[in-house]
Amino acid sequence: MDTPAALSRPAMLANPDVDMLIDGKRVPALSGERFETRNPATGELLARVASGGEDDVDAAVAAARRAFEGPWSRMKPAERQRIMLRLADLVEANYDELALLDTLDLGAPLSRTRAGKARAGALLRYYAGQATLIAGETLGNSAAGDVISSTLKEPIGVVAAINPWNGPIGMSVWKAGPVLASGCTMVMKPAEQTPLSALRFGELCLEAGVPEGVINILTGLGEAGAALSSHPGVDKIAFTGSTGVGEKILRAAAGTMKRVTVELGGKSPNIVFADADLDKAVPGAAMAVFANAGQICSAGTRLYVQSPIHEEFMERLAAFTKTIKVGDPLAEDTQIGPVVSDRQMTQILGYIDGASAEGAEALVGGRRMAGAPYDAGYFIEPTIFTRVADTMAIAREEIFGPVLSAFSFETVDEVLTRANATEFGLGSGVWTKDLSTAHRMARGIRAGSVWINCYQMLDPGVPFGGYGMSGFGRESGPHHIEDYLETKSVWINLE
Repeated sequence: MDTPAALSRPAMLANPDVDMLIDGKRVPALSGERFETRNPATGELLARVASGGEDDVDAAVAAARRAFEGPWSRMKPAERQRIMLRLADLVEANYDELALLDTLDLGAPLSRTRAGKARAGALLRYYAGQATLIAGETLGNSAAGDVISSTLKEPIGVVAAINPWNGPIGMSVWKAGPVLASGCTMVMKPAEQTPLSALRFGELCLEAGVPEGVINILTGLGEAGAALSSHPGVDKIAFTGSTGVGEKILRAAAGTMKRVTVELGGKSPNIVFADADLDKAVPGAAMAVFANAGQICSAGTRLYVQSPIHEEFMERLAAFTKTIKVGDPLAEDTQIGPVVSDRQMTQILGYIDGASAEGAEALVGGRRMAGAPYDAGYFIEPTIFTRVADTMAIAREEIFGPVLSAFSFETVDEVLTRANATEFGLGSGVWTKDLSTAHRMARGIRAGSVWINCYQMLDPGVPFGGYGMSGFGRESGPHHIEDYLETKSVWINLE
């Protein structure tokens, strides 16, 4: 699985030692420590990346604070907007390189990573538009005397963005957009499994004219994220990742009363009614969970099919799944690559073995892929389990891999009860031609997104986030930027 000749190796990887980006400069960790990032398809060493510790966190936060208290937070919104529009152009112009870095680092197929170009540009342009829309209000009041009351909207300060590994460049853009639009500054910690594209994004920010220290990219292990979470110089945390880590971040942030938004795990239901268009619902149900090798927080991992079509649907789903091309993520026709690491693969295979032990039946898949060219990487067959009970681990816990649990149901009331019988509430899908059923399900499902006759659609103008243990706060949409602003009340006594 060598890089094809048409894909030149990213310049960032010319030197195996890759440094973090602090205050506009590439610097090693103060300790000199590094960690390895490897290609999950081949095991190839990609880079030895600077492993930041508490001292590096201090330096990054200090740089972000200096930049915030300098001219950046007071810059005219229209100028911030112009910088963000230049950044959007640069991200699009360099997106093939960013996509290749993510494919090498994460194992996601090029067909998937390249497809993020339009969304990345659209996100940056959407937030650039919001930069000039930030405004306070003039308010009426019942106070005695001749008084004018108004509000000011001001940037909250230094933001710590702690990113997951399953969508590196997309997450970097999503986290940076409201920071730049609001006038905040940022210390971004990408996941240690996939740090490379975030560093390149930081360079593009500087090239676009973002002042030094406004966007800092701190690479490191979990200890660096923990230090950021409790750091007194951080005003807000924006975290995307597992529910378990999210709980730790909330506890760490409590001591300094930081504002926190968290987008966490999911166990999303995908519900197919008997009147659904099966030609759309079958591939929709498959790719709702198998895309990105199942490494998507809102993946539709619980499939409920109404009993009159259950047998036919499962036969068609199994046949479709067997056609999915799993292989070299650099090949143009690959649809699914490896999972991100040996640790992730071991965890997923543990769930698969446990499901079989509990009595579930693997209709398709259920094994690590073996033989050339799979042995060097972390490839798992797309797997569908039937005969699954709602109480089984694979029906309750987030697996974060290409594993689907399938169930049969009879009525709307029944499937709503079962769909909502989870601690999570991130995504959900409904497949039906009946408008009444669609509206009833949309109102009844307790999840942040309900996709009807589609799955995983996203748009910069539409909020995304979760209920329950899937977190709180929303990303995208017109109100996202409010999480990066303080509201100040101003009273003027005219007497």
